Amino acid sequence: MKTSDFYYDLPEELIAQVPLQNRSDSRLMVLDKHTGAITHSQFKNIRAFLKPGDRLVLNDTKVLPARLIGHRIDSHTQVEILLLKRLSEEEIRSAGFEPGCIWETLAGPGKRARQGHRLSFGDGRLTCEIIKVLPDGNRLVRFDFDGVFEEILDELGQMPLPPYIHEKLEDRNRYQTVYAREEGSAAAPTAGLHFTKQLLDELSSSGIDLSFVTLHVGLGTFRPVKAEEIEEHVMHREIYRISEATAEEINETKRRGGRIIAVGTTSCRTLESAATPEGLVTSGSRETGIFIYPGYQFKVLDGLITNFHLPESTLIMLVSALAGREHVLHAYREAVQERYRFFSFGDAMLIQ
Repeated sequence: MKTSDFYYDLPEELIAQVPLQNRSDSRLMVLDKHTGAITHSQFKNIRAFLKPGDRLVLNDTKVLPARLIGHRIDSHTQVEILLLKRLSEEEIRSAGFEPGCIWETLAGPGKRARQGHRLSFGDGRLTCEIIKVLPDGNRLVRFDFDGVFEEILDELGQMPLPPYIHEKLEDRNRYQTVYAREEGSAAAPTAGLHFTKQLLDELSSSGIDLSFVTLHVGLGTFRPVKAEEIEEHVMHREIYRISEATAEEINETKRRGGRIIAVGTTSCRTLESAATPEGLVTSGSRETGIFIYPGYQFKVLDGLITNFHLPESTLIMLVSALAGREHVLHAYREAVQERYRFFSFGDAMLIQ
């Protein structure tokens, strides 16, 4: 299939720049994956479309305030870095570095962030040295600080909002789900932004089961598909974790005939990455680069709660694998016609 097969025309004014005041006030489009039939509702009413015995699987990753703006110590020219991944002790040893707080980062402008340069953030509360420039242009940096790194980062860092959001986020907690707890993401699992604690409680009280997995979202989720043929695209890789208890909850739901509904494409990719050929889920912590596009046979997933995704993106390809490309593109055209809000702070879709 061609990447252009997943294009749709989106007016720029429909790209949501700020979140709604109340998370669950967003609109909800319900898409029947078998017939393509569409129902319009509000997210606060999602319980009406779920059944007792369904299990929602949510990604409890927490977004790091991973954007740091500082300056070169020798020249005072501004430099910005974006934290991507903290190296483990094993990775540090195998690379031949001394132990420490070492991160893989994006840094720019590139000419101001070369190996050996030292950077300062927050009037010197946090400093770092660029210790290596990787082949893909990313930088390895070693941080120096007094205190707890996460606390300093929470004070100095900014949320790394997607490139299509140009408005300032007044409350950075609005780019976190209400159930976020495992720090490590460079982007939010945005389908979960629609849930309030009250709505989750209401669902639980109605017999809708909840399970949590963790997949730390990387910036590769925003990487455009440049290949003309989608099969030639190489997916970014991300770390996920499923506990034994969660795997057993999901498998028990499958055994008794309940539906597994992923909240977000990250939860979907986690479940399908951990699936056995028989459709059960295995526990553990692993890396995945799974690429789901039409023709893929889902092993675990029955339904999906998701946002409206960018044209020609791997995410709209994943959604099309579940509901069919023609059904999805028709639904997106109707969403444009009905003036739905798109992307991270936009409205939601339930595919079932």
